[in-house]
Amino acid sequence: MPDAIDFWFSTGSTYTYLTVSRLQKVEAATGVRFNWRPFSVRVLMREQNNTPFATKPIKMGYMWRDIERRAAMYGLKAKVPAPYPLQQFDLANRLALLGLEEDWGKSYIAASYRRWFVDGQEPAMEPNLGASLKEAGQDPARVVPLAESDRIGQVYGAATDEARRLGLFGSPTFAVAGELFWGDDRLDDALAWFRHGSLKP
Repeated sequence: MPDAIDFWFSTGSTYTYLTVSRLQKVEAATGVRFNWRPFSVRVLMREQNNTPFATKPIKMGYMWRDIERRAAMYGLKAKVPAPYPLQQFDLANRLALLGLEEDWGKSYIAASYRRWFVDGQEPAMEPNLGASLKEAGQDPARVVPLAESDRIGQVYGAATDEARRLGLFGSPTFAVAGELFWGDDRLDDALAWFRHGSLKP
């Protein structure tokens, strides 16, 4: 079995708010390590003709209420509807990639999502961008050009290519030894598979 669960996500996925807001506590409580893997779910969804909410108002209404209910269950705030879809989707994920490389990514990602779902501020745009980077101890003047660089773009593209090969179609997805578990509500299943190689207790 692997030594960690791959946590594939895109900043811009609404349900991913529920995961990034609690995953570090889950890691601490369980002792299980998660590899945070940003990728472009938007690219894969377009390739797969898989647009889940933007053109489906009834489904979108359900999604906002579902997130609100589940956030309350986890003790999280959620002011919905939040701005969606994101205007700076790719920059948000490039920043996540850079931050994870430099070891400030998890705090930045959680802060950016919190401002999105609590304060209604879009990730990778002001005022969310500067405030979340500063909360993570980073200077936006240094970080944003690095996130926009060709190198990070290549890393982002390679991660998305890997996600495509694995068969991903949504965010968040947990990958354990070739098994995929899609959705925040499948986190416990991923943990069970990681520990036992099955969903049996």
